[in-house]
Parts: sequence; structure tokens; C-alpha cells
Amino acid sequence: MQIIVRENNVDQALRALKKKLQREGVYREMKMRRHYEKPSEKRAREKAAAIRRARKMERKQAERDGGR
Repeated sequence: MQIIVRENNVDQALRALKKKLQREGVYREMKMRRHYEKPSEKRAREKAAAIRRARKMERKQAERDGGR
């Protein structure tokens, strides 16, 4: 990952770096790795996340279909 500092504006470059890290999910990954997560807990978390994504997609699809 590379950030270009223009006109010695370090604050702007730092903001750009933080935004890129956020977008890549680095902060979320660091938070998850702070403590050990048992494989069963990981499976349960990922399954719950998949269910949330599926429900969200269903809601969006219903919203699109209902809007016609």
C-alpha cells in the first residue's frame, strides 16, 4: 500500500492512509486477532454474518420488487 504526500501535507496523507486501511478491513482484522477465537466460535460468527447478509439481500430485493 502506498500513500503519496503532496506539498508536505502529512495530515492529508494520514487521513488517506486511514481511509485505505479501513476500506481494506485491516482495523477489523486487528480487533479480531487481539484474542484467540475458538474454531467453533468462528464458525458460529461467520454463520451469523452469512444469515445477516442473506436477510439484508432479501430486504433489498423485496424493496426493489415492491417499488415497481
